[in-house]
Amino acid sequence: MASEIPAHEIVVTRSPEERQQCYDVRINVFHHEQHFPLETEIDESVPAPPFLPPDHNVPFLNRHEDTATHFLLRLVPSLTPVGTIRLHQVKSPSGDYYKLTRLAILKEYRKYRFGRELVESLHEWVKAHALETNPVTIVCHSQLPVQGFYAKLGYLPEGEQFDEEGDPHQKMVLRLPL
Repeated sequence: MASEIPAHEIVVTRSPEERQQCYDVRINVFHHEQHFPLETEIDESVPAPPFLPPDHNVPFLNRHEDTATHFLLRLVPSLTPVGTIRLHQVKSPSGDYYKLTRLAILKEYRKYRFGRELVESLHEWVKAHALETNPVTIVCHSQLPVQGFYAKLGYLPEGEQFDEEGDPHQKMVLRLPL
């Protein structure tokens, strides 16, 4: 018998507390579960997050936290965070695009297809906020085991596989009609 999908909502973060909940989900998934280095998970342009000691010496590598749009999937009515995704706009001489990054769902909630809901919410947000011509390009760097997930959402592989943060990835591109 299939499990009943828990009541939930997806919100665009509006407060430091909500953004911290996104970080907590990402750290749980990418650092604790998948063993990526902690220092690759949070942007250097924001104040040190509360999980780090005041005398930390972590060289933050990401540079998109402040300018990104963070989506948070949380259970209701408890507001327990269980998933997140991040989007930022990239200005490029070869054409501007949006970059989907840091999709993370807590392991025990992946069976509910929350990842698909987060990506679809991100697509709807882009359609509502895009100032570009039709279609809008969305790019992601997919870990190889989840490349099929993005393909089912219309993303196509582009270029060769590459290493990102010590793990093989594939650039995936979606041309999203407005």
